[in-house]
Amino acid sequence: MHTFLTNMSDLWRVTLAALILGAGIPTVFAIGIRSRAQIDDGASGSARAVALTVSTLCFALVMIIVVVGVLYIAKDFLAHRLGIHIFGA
Repeated sequence: MHTFLTNMSDLWRVTLAALILGAGIPTVFAIGIRSRAQIDDGASGSARAVALTVSTLCFALVMIIVVVGVLYIAKDFLAHRLGIHIFGA
């Protein structure tokens, strides 16, 4: 029974990470696309400023997550070949 409870404890963590990374990042990107579409449809004034800010923040967040993900995957290569130690590698 102890093994089952341990596995269930780990399972919810994996499920939460999958929801955040697997569905959260595309959702943020979709919000950025939707905000950009409002600008392209002719929004003006404060609505345009808000849409531009939201789209810029969404795209910047997605880009940061992608760059951090690539660096995390390549951390051993960077540490071994170039001597750049990131993420505790």
